Amino acid sequence: MATIMKTPGTYVQELSAFGNAVVAVPTAVPAFIGYTQQAMSADGRDLTNVAVKISSFNDFTTIFGSTPPNVQFGIQRMALPQTIAALDAAQTTAATNSAALLDKVTKGATTVVTDPKTATDLATAIANINAAQAGLTTAQTATTVDPTVIAFQQANLAETFTRYNQLMAGLDPLTADNTTALIAAQAALAAAKAATPQVPADIDKAQEALDALQGPFDALVKSANYSKGGFAYFLAPTTLYYRMYNSIQWFYDNGGGTCYIVSVGGYDYSKSTIDDNTPYVNALNNILNKEEEPTMVVIPDAVEMKNATTGAYNVCYDLQSQMLNHCGTYMNRIAILDVPGATTPPAIGAASSVDNFRNAVAPTDNDFYSYGAAYYPWVNTGINPASNANYANIDTVNPVNYATVLEFLINEFTNPGIPTGVDPKMIPYLNVFAATKFTTSAAPVTIQQADAALANLSTVYPLMLNGILSLMNLMPPSAAMAGLYTSVDNNQGVWIAPANIAVQNAISPAFTIDDATQEDLNIPIDGKSICAIRAFKGRGVLVWGARTLDGNSNDWRYINVRRTLIYIEQSIKDAAFAYVFAPNVSSTWVSVNSMISSFLTGLWAQGGLVGPKASDSFNVLVGLGSTMTQDDIENGVMRVEIKVALSHPAEFILLTFQQQQQTA
Repeated sequence: MATIMKTPGTYVQELSAFGNAVVAVPTAVPAFIGYTQQAMSADGRDLTNVAVKISSFNDFTTIFGSTPPNVQFGIQRMALPQTIAALDAAQTTAATNSAALLDKVTKGATTVVTDPKTATDLATAIANINAAQAGLTTAQTATTVDPTVIAFQQANLAETFTRYNQLMAGLDPLTADNTTALIAAQAALAAAKAATPQVPADIDKAQEALDALQGPFDALVKSANYSKGGFAYFLAPTTLYYRMYNSIQWFYDNGGGTCYIVSVGGYDYSKSTIDDNTPYVNALNNILNKEEEPTMVVIPDAVEMKNATTGAYNVCYDLQSQMLNHCGTYMNRIAILDVPGATTPPAIGAASSVDNFRNAVAPTDNDFYSYGAAYYPWVNTGINPASNANYANIDTVNPVNYATVLEFLINEFTNPGIPTGVDPKMIPYLNVFAATKFTTSAAPVTIQQADAALANLSTVYPLMLNGILSLMNLMPPSAAMAGLYTSVDNNQGVWIAPANIAVQNAISPAFTIDDATQEDLNIPIDGKSICAIRAFKGRGVLVWGARTLDGNSNDWRYINVRRTLIYIEQSIKDAAFAYVFAPNVSSTWVSVNSMISSFLTGLWAQGGLVGPKASDSFNVLVGLGSTMTQDDIENGVMRVEIKVALSHPAEFILLTFQQQQQTA
């Protein structure tokens, strides 16, 4: 502003020699959305559905709770094919014998014998076992002993146990999906071989069908936590695993710093899945949309979202699509996604978790794919210490589950009284887990005492706890990746690809990925690239991919390219606010050009742009005749065109060797 001089004298006027500077925006500030134990400030304010900025795991536990989620596990039992076949044969034989004995009893015996074999649910089957046992005892202790009645009751009891075992197997969805189909395939092959005349083509076809089922089935049985007596036992969560707590811990293990937390509510252990993503979508569209600082969006709970009836991950896929929509709309952040169900290798001939993810996740605009990156598979970690897996993680409320937990603990009991072959000292401790108590004269014990005693007396109880610990420590990788993004940004720069780096507090990937598998992950036909996490001997668990979901794009294929441009765009955008309402004249254009060029020169000097000299790495244009018309100026529009040469990672390194002639 010019000084108005009216009085004779000496005046001082200061002129700005330098234009405004571009202040770099933060690049690694993730926003996490999920359920927490609590959400309360130090002064007692409710912070539910509020974006809260924290800088340490201690901050998180102070505000959102210090206790890890208490996920509970039950046991599923799967009968092996030969066991089911044997049970079917035994049932047929028992039915024939029972019918004959029943006929004799009704014609000649004076005792009326009930037939409790049939049962349509587990509770009825257990009641029938007790009834059959009581019937046999009555027959054996009757004043007039009738061998025919005793024989019938013995056969009836044996068949009742058979029915119980079949029901236990049938309750497990693993059985219906795998064992039954395998038995049918075995029968089809046997029928093809027994046909007269034999048709080689039919035998080959039946063998191929059996092979397609046998491999995945064998892999499933191999993954069992415990096997005995023709049955395989699998641990499975029966309550919802809220993943925010452990994910934030893992984020800080991998170099995390400042982040935002949006708690959408407290834990509800009556649920076994999240079938409504509305709270998360609300957090995206009505809470995070008001925050300018976050540069990443992470929702660890997404992998727990399923249709409550079918178990399909459509609720998760819809939320992940919404995450891409959010990031693509605001253009200042990216979504880090997990592939739900990426805990076991895909079955032969079946759609993999990656296939399902690619087919279902679809933002409203194809340009939004570059604002997301997905990682595969999940990772076995050391987040939870061994002490975090104990009796409190065993579901003893569900009546179906308690029977299998008890059976697991006592190695298949066959006597409905005191289990055969079980150390009597274990009985009081087993009673803690049993709805119907076993006969014992010992004083009742607490569940804490049972936990300690069974750890020493039982061979399989420690196996169960170790299995629970392994499942609790199997983590989707998004939170760790947010920490690794932060670490790379702080130590090297946002323009460095967040790959070929070790995941901290990681033991191994959930399963092994080879080069052939990664080929499809990295360069799929549909372009939806997935970043692999792989283990390399002597190097640990490494992030071995750096592509966005827009893998076919030459512009936005790489994560560091997308994030670097977001960094440049947001930094310059914030600095340009100083020129809003400034005169749209050449002096302003020169200042804007100088401001942007100075920032980009500094970025080039740090290695963020490529080129032998700064002028080769970027170009800034602004002015009448170059970026604007007179009509633009009259309408108050100042157009600035910026071109930058961004660094692309050397993803494929080819070493060529050739012999040469001796020169001397």
